[in-house]
Amino acid sequence: MGLEKIKGFIFDLDGVISNTSVLHSKAWKQIADKVGTPWNDKLAEDLKGVDRMDSLNLILDRGNLQGKYSEEDKLALAQEKNDNYLNLVDQMSPADILPGIKEFLDSLRDNGYLIALASASKNAPTVLEKLQLSEYFQKVVNPALLSKGKPDPEIYTKGAEILDLAPEQCIGIEDAEVGIAAINGAGETSIGIGSADILKDADIVFASTDELTLANIEKAL
Repeated sequence: MGLEKIKGFIFDLDGVISNTSVLHSKAWKQIADKVGTPWNDKLAEDLKGVDRMDSLNLILDRGNLQGKYSEEDKLALAQEKNDNYLNLVDQMSPADILPGIKEFLDSLRDNGYLIALASASKNAPTVLEKLQLSEYFQKVVNPALLSKGKPDPEIYTKGAEILDLAPEQCIGIEDAEVGIAAINGAGETSIGIGSADILKDADIVFASTDELTLANIEKAL
């Protein structure tokens, strides 16, 4: 299969459009430090692409701290993480767009492809605004309306729906293992950005965003 069947591209945000995953990590590390869960690369990787409450529960599980916090405490910690994150987002600008992404979005638009965003982050529209990319993403999946987070395919199924496309007409782009599982589960073609070992289930893997071009995708398909 080449690109002839593809009509739309569905993007994750963190680690694909901008390195907001680094900001999420910083904000979650502040929470992990506060509750006393040791921070390491494995925890940082496992939090990628996971929604807010699931991320908090993961941090508490890793520190064997689940019994110490009520639902009310957890909501307060999740809110604190979000405040930390928004302070970091506030400093973002178009300089924070990952290499090649603006050019890729231009080429998709010029070639008539539909574009949607499928981010677990409720702050995604704010980030797009800071990056000055909102005009490319007329269609954004609202994570508040989802019943399940990644790796469940729901977010990518919704992405195809809001573009009025069948799943097989869509390519999803992710940097996290849970995201690739979600794209594959939705029956879409998956592109992973990052390590081929971690993203081994992706249909196509590019080491970095600057390899993301229509020509390279066509070749890989």
